[in-house]
This record gives sequence, C-alpha cells and structure tokens, in this order.
Amino acid sequence: MKKWTKIAIGVGAVVGVGAIVLISVKQANKGVVTVQTSKVGRQDLTSLVTASGEVRPKTYSNVLGEGFGKITDIAVKEGDHVKKGAVLLRVESIQPAADVDAQTAGLGSSEASVRSAEASYRSATAEAVQRKSDFDRAKLDWDRADSLFKEGLIPKSEFDMRKAAFDSAQAAVEASQARLAQTRADLDRSRSSLQQSHAILARARDVLRKTTYTAPIDGIVTYVPVHVGENVIAGVVNSTAGSYLMTIADMSVVTAEVKVDETDIVNVKFGQDADVTIDAIPGKVFNAKVTEVGTQAVLRTSGLATVQTTTGSQEAKDFKVVVTLSEPPPSLRPGLSSTAKIKTAERKSALAVPLQALAVRTKKDLDDAAKAASGKKDDGNVTLAAEKSPSGTDPKKEEIQGVFVVRNGKAMFVKVDTGITGITDIEVTGGELKEGDEIVTGSYRALRTLKPGAQVKVDNKAPERQETSGN
Repeated sequence: MKKWTKIAIGVGAVVGVGAIVLISVKQANKGVVTVQTSKVGRQDLTSLVTASGEVRPKTYSNVLGEGFGKITDIAVKEGDHVKKGAVLLRVESIQPAADVDAQTAGLGSSEASVRSAEASYRSATAEAVQRKSDFDRAKLDWDRADSLFKEGLIPKSEFDMRKAAFDSAQAAVEASQARLAQTRADLDRSRSSLQQSHAILARARDVLRKTTYTAPIDGIVTYVPVHVGENVIAGVVNSTAGSYLMTIADMSVVTAEVKVDETDIVNVKFGQDADVTIDAIPGKVFNAKVTEVGTQAVLRTSGLATVQTTTGSQEAKDFKVVVTLSEPPPSLRPGLSSTAKIKTAERKSALAVPLQALAVRTKKDLDDAAKAASGKKDDGNVTLAAEKSPSGTDPKKEEIQGVFVVRNGKAMFVKVDTGITGITDIEVTGGELKEGDEIVTGSYRALRTLKPGAQVKVDNKAPERQETSGN
C-alpha cells in the first residue's frame, strides 16, 4: 500500500471519530439550558423611593405690588441679607403724601367740630336742667294758688298769673328738651364725621405706606426682576396679581420639594430618613427627613392638581413630598435641582435573592412539569373543561412567583413570598427557599423560557467583551 494511501485512511479515521464524538456530545447536551447562578444569602436591605425636584426654603415671601407708581429707589440687591422691616424698595409718593396732609388737616377740622358740638350739648343739658327746675317751682306755686283760690283766699287775678307762669315754665321745658335733642344729634353727626375723617386718613396713610416696601421676614434677597423707573401695578382680587418685585427667602431651614410617583407614595411616611443630592454640589449627600407628604395627586405634564381638571385623565400622576435637610450649606440657593432617596423600609440580615432571579409561572406550567417528571400521560382523548373558581377565573392560569433552584443538574421551581425591595435584591419572607441554595439568576432569555425540571448547565464565567473595529 502506498504511503499517501495510508495517510488518507488515517485522516479519514480521525475525522470519523471526531464526528462521532461531536454527535455524541450534542446528543448528550440536547435540551440542556446554560444558566448563570448565585447562592442565596443574608444581607441588610433598604427599600428606597427615589424622586427628583428642587431646593426650596421652608419660609419665603414674594413681594408683590400693592399700589400704583414708578420705582424711585431699590435699596437691596440679590444676595443681600435683610432683617424684617428693612427697606427694600421705594415708589414715588408725592400724591399719597399730599393726600395724607390734606386728610390730616381735615381731621383737625372734624375734631374742632366735635369739640364745639360737645360744648353745645353741655350747654343745652344745663339749660334743660334749669328749665326743669323752673317748671317744678312754677308747678308748686300753681298748685298752692289753685288750693287757695278754691277756698277763696286769693283773688282770681293772682290765680291767673300763677297759672300763666306754670304754662310758660312747661313750654320752656319742652323747648329745652328739643334743643337738647338737636345738640345731641349735632354731636353724633360731628363724631361720625370725625370717624370718617380718621378712616380716610388711615387709608391715605396706608397708600403712602405702600410706596415704601419693607422686608416681611428675615432672609436673603434671592431675586430682583425690576429696575428703577419701572411702573408698579397693584393686584386685583381674584383676577390678577400685582407686579412681582422680589423674593425674600429664609435659608436657615431648607427643604427639597420632590415629586413621588403614585405607585410609590403609599410607602412614604412622615419622619422617614432620606438622602438628598444636589446637582450643583456633586459628591455630597445631605441627611434629611420627610416633613410633608402630599395628599393630592398632580398631573405630571401640566402640574395641575387633579381636582383642578374637569375631565378624567389617564396620564401619570405624582404627589408632592417635602424633605427637610438637617445641615444645609450656606451656598444653597432656591431652585437648585435635587434628588431625594427616601428610606421607606429597612431589614437587617434578611434572606434575599437578586431581583432578576424572580420568575412567574402559571399553575398549569407547574402541573405539566410535575406530570412530565413522574412519567404520567393524559388518559383518553377527551378534554374536560377546567373548573372555574368562585370569582370566574381559571385556577390553571393563576400566576405563582418563585425562583429556580438548581438541584441535581435540574432547575426546580420553588415558590417564594417576598417583602421589601432593595437596590438589586429583594427580601424572601416565605417559601421553601433556604440559605445557601443555588438559584438561577440569568440569562434573561433563559429565565423567560426555562421550564420547571429542565436540565441545566451552570456557566458563571464572565462574558467576553466583543471588540468593535471602526471603519
């Protein structure tokens, strides 16, 4: 036999053996799913609700226009620290000052009128008392004359004289009473006029006061959008607001007002701890506490409360949550973007599994896997209708949450009950899962299609990074 013939036969034999081995390996691995796994362990878990918003002072005041006029002086600038009552801005005050002077003079005249009316009233009162005294004396004289005249002791002329004196005294009393009533009315009118003058003067002084704007609180001037020479316009009730002049913010107590998604708001409670980060101060985390939890949903796109809309909306909704920073730095400014991570729950040394390890299978999937494992087959060709639960749902379609545990080279589905969710792991509160069990954590495609009881091959090697070549 020639040499090349022997070589060809040898090569053919090697190829044949290789093919047989390859086919055997493929048959052995047929139906085997390659998965990644990890061990079930215990760890500290913290459930977080993350929300974004902006920095806001707890106390701030927007200074708005309260009258009409031109700005003549701005006494502060942005960043200035001011005390309550400090002058911020002045508006021209020529006409309001003139009104105050005029009303002050008018008030003096009204006060003089009251004093005159009071004097007249006292005089009328004294006169009424005198006339009453004269009447009483005249009445006594007339009564005595009447008695004497009936007994014939005095002449008719004297009786008539005393009767006339009595009638005159009675008329004088009535006249004095009328004059007293008139002077009392004049006094009341003078006093009303004085009160009116006081009210007009108070109004004029208020208008004059509103030409000088003062700080309503202690704080920092954070925004001044106006300039000297611009006109200030007063607001109209229930219509338009007055000119926006500036904002004073008390930065001693600083909050972060964030918007929490409606699916997370039920877990947020007053007093919970939070970590706040501010975009303008990278790498720094500020401790905070929840101090306010909103009760009214706000539409995410428009920012309007749901009670302000007349039509129903299916768009996403948020709730306002305020967290107060424990030690705010002095460099903070209102409006800075912030993110709050609110700690809604915490567990120490909790049995936990990675979030991606959780899988959901129906009761039918588990029953079919159990039958396949026991080698049972459906009897007959008749398909019976599935029993219905009292609620009308098919119990076979009930979804069960669990994880796949690797036992003897097979992925066994184990039902688990879960608790709080951490960043990457979730707490296991019930089920047959034990610490140290090896569970399937990937790949996503394998977990999605993995059947209970399937043969698996564990491959926990890190995937190789594929290099991309540029053109």
